Amino acid sequence: MKTVAIIQARMGSNRLPGKVLRPILGKPMLWYIVRRVRAVPLIDEVVVAIPDGPTDEELRKFCAANDIAHFSGSELDVLDRFYRAAQQHSADPVLRITADCPLVDPELVEKLISKYRSGGYDYAAVSAGADASRTEGGCFPDGMDAECFNFASLEKAWKEAQDPRDREHVTRFIWRRKGLFRCTKLMADREYHHLRLTVDYPQDFEVASRIYKRLFREDRIFHLSDIVDLLEREPEIIKPNEHLVEGQHYRAVLEE
Repeated sequence: MKTVAIIQARMGSNRLPGKVLRPILGKPMLWYIVRRVRAVPLIDEVVVAIPDGPTDEELRKFCAANDIAHFSGSELDVLDRFYRAAQQHSADPVLRITADCPLVDPELVEKLISKYRSGGYDYAAVSAGADASRTEGGCFPDGMDAECFNFASLEKAWKEAQDPRDREHVTRFIWRRKGLFRCTKLMADREYHHLRLTVDYPQDFEVASRIYKRLFREDRIFHLSDIVDLLEREPEIIKPNEHLVEGQHYRAVLEE
């Protein structure tokens, strides 16, 4: 078994269609996500989990052309797609990353894996974004999201989850049942709730592009601390999306 990061990606975003292949500095957004996740020393393999319909053929072709491992599965039953991808690649533990996080921080993911391994946990998550509404303590910016969990927990969720929200959101079955699973969170040592680093809307993509134009270098990976320093020097970079907050879609996931 090996530590495998599975990146959920699709072309059919309602708010920003095709965003995963939108170019930043001449390369698709997904290329940067894969690059950043591959930079985590504790991760053995990176796989992109893609819906199996014709809409996502361009995404499959991109992965094949760029030597990126990928798996095609159910578009609507994301839990099934994710489970089968993990099974095929002998993943244990599994890292879940979503393709709307082009600024995911390898250092943060490394800390998450270490925290997961240190306490005999079934599930560990970076406390970020929408999570701030139900968590006491420091939350990282929306867009730093990552989860780490064992294959046994994923398999139990795959076998038992009936709620459509559990089938769509992969880990919801696990973190809502703390009596069945040993769960923990990686908390921030300060509040970042004012920063939105995810990409759901055109304004988010503009912010991410501005950050890459200022920080990207071929010979190194920039981190959250670099982004924070940049935004303290140039706060106008974040102006396009500072009015946006997580929507009712996320509230429905987090209820109860």
